[in-house]
Amino acid sequence: MAVELIRIVSRSSPMALAQVERVRAELAARHPGIRTEVVPVTTSGDRWQGDLAKLGGKGAFTKEVDAALLAGEADLAVHCVKDVPADRPLPAGTVFAAYLTRDDIRDALIDPAGRTLDQLPPGTRIGTSSVRRVAQLTAAYPELVPVPMRGNANRRLEKLEAGEADALLLAVSGLERIGMAHRISQVLGVDEMCPPIGAGVLALQCREGDAEVIDVVSGLGDPATWREMTAERMFLHVLQGHCNSPIAGYAKAERDGRLSLWGRVFSPDGKTVLDAHEWAGPLDPATLGTSVAVALLRQGAREVIDAIPH
Repeated sequence: MAVELIRIVSRSSPMALAQVERVRAELAARHPGIRTEVVPVTTSGDRWQGDLAKLGGKGAFTKEVDAALLAGEADLAVHCVKDVPADRPLPAGTVFAAYLTRDDIRDALIDPAGRTLDQLPPGTRIGTSSVRRVAQLTAAYPELVPVPMRGNANRRLEKLEAGEADALLLAVSGLERIGMAHRISQVLGVDEMCPPIGAGVLALQCREGDAEVIDVVSGLGDPATWREMTAERMFLHVLQGHCNSPIAGYAKAERDGRLSLWGRVFSPDGKTVLDAHEWAGPLDPATLGTSVAVALLRQGAREVIDAIPH
């Protein structure tokens, strides 16, 4: 029987729903005869405003979505890959059917006065709860003060307006998705602020046995992004980082088929920085991810990660 309706489960934040609309538009363009409807859920990660580690880390943003998929309440889940834990497998019975073409992977500064990081005076409070951003910010700009700030991007922008911070660090792709790119005062290059694993990528997750749905949505996938994500997620899996580990990195598939992966591990204060960068031919992204992780483990990454409370 042909698929007539695909129910898409997603977090209920404005950004998550904007991501679903991208998927619905791409599905409609390829399969105009298939209807879609949205099943929004509020995750424990969205409700909880404290330290994510106390909720079990990044999985706090995905487990209710996974449960709805496994219970048959939805046919497709849309995730930001950066929110999906890589230190453990996907929930049994589910698979990633596609990774959409990658958006911008960079971070951005939002300063109401339009300044860059270099122009901010000492003591400026930068709102972010990302250990990755805090480590890199502290290493490069020790005179600036990171202040913990949770919540979706819209909520963080409200907190900035309310004076809870003087400036924010947020993802360029997220700001673009919610129509707030005009608020950016500086886009940070990947050499200034290395992105999280899976930055800018939406993953489409299905139940393993739903061959027809998998067949429909896999056509939305981008082969280059698939190779990049395979390398990046294997890198994170081998490192076995937890949600308090400042780990960053990104893979890049070149037009000629070559694939590179840059991986970085930081201590939370930014004083220890471990770096590895390798190239692979066109064949095996997972081996590249493993190789870069092992290069960092040889430099002491295990000790750095294990010394961080979680």
